[in-house]
Amino acid sequence: MIYLLGGSGYVGQAFQRQLARQGVPFKNFRRADLNYTDPGELLKALRADRPEFLINAAGYTGRPTVDACELHKEECFLANAVLPGRVAEACAAAGVPWGHVSSGCIYNGARPDGHGFTEEDAPNFTFQGKNTSYYSGTKALGEQALAGQPAVFIWRLRIPFSAVDGPRNYLSKLMRYEKLLQATNSLSELEEYAAAAIACWQKRVPFGVYNITNPGQVTTIEVVDLIERSGVCRKRFEYFASEEEFMRLAAKTPRSNCVLDSSKLLRTGITLTEVHEAIARDLRRWQASPTAS
Repeated sequence: MIYLLGGSGYVGQAFQRQLARQGVPFKNFRRADLNYTDPGELLKALRADRPEFLINAAGYTGRPTVDACELHKEECFLANAVLPGRVAEACAAAGVPWGHVSSGCIYNGARPDGHGFTEEDAPNFTFQGKNTSYYSGTKALGEQALAGQPAVFIWRLRIPFSAVDGPRNYLSKLMRYEKLLQATNSLSELEEYAAAAIACWQKRVPFGVYNITNPGQVTTIEVVDLIERSGVCRKRFEYFASEEEFMRLAAKTPRSNCVLDSSKLLRTGITLTEVHEAIARDLRRWQASPTAS
């Protein structure tokens, strides 16, 4: 049996679907069910149930955008920077291995050689720099809290998308924003991300940090081209003239646009679909929201 913390969230629901699909018994906990922010209470539950593994999908991302984190800093800090350490404390005491949903948003840009950042590269979009978001800063602190911890996976997610229309889906966001920022990024297909994270445990790959992103990189213009060719959205897409214009007119905090290298995960035998192929596939399977305009 597996413990799932934060299973009611966007990423947590993907874990629920994957575990149910595979017939893996699990318990999904909301904070109303179990105050997992209290190491003592979580430890008591772990010792009582003795789960094989724990997945922490709890966190604070801000809604409708990451700008909300700038307004709710205490909640963001506790969920992203403090909670991972508390879960680690309880899991270590109970002898339960676990996995933590982290973020690739702790990076910006790419390596000097143009390749994606690897798990060994130090994050460059953190509170130590001059230009970051509060969300990214707290996610970096969450990873720091787990440094040196045994028996834990850190699974980095990067701009999730799927075939189901919704406010957290990157493809949906592009279809609904009035103007778009041109950028190059790594992305994570949500269902493949959850399946790959679970596979890390099932295959008993070495514990540690993994960039779980679909291989390759993609530009905003390339994604829009795939959307237009799919026919699921026929609006006329417009772009900001520059990042400066975007920050002046549409954002309260800087955005992370980055490329991650997922070859470490590939070397374990766990594979994800190439990013352009994954986007095109999900658009072919598109499930539009009945309330979508």
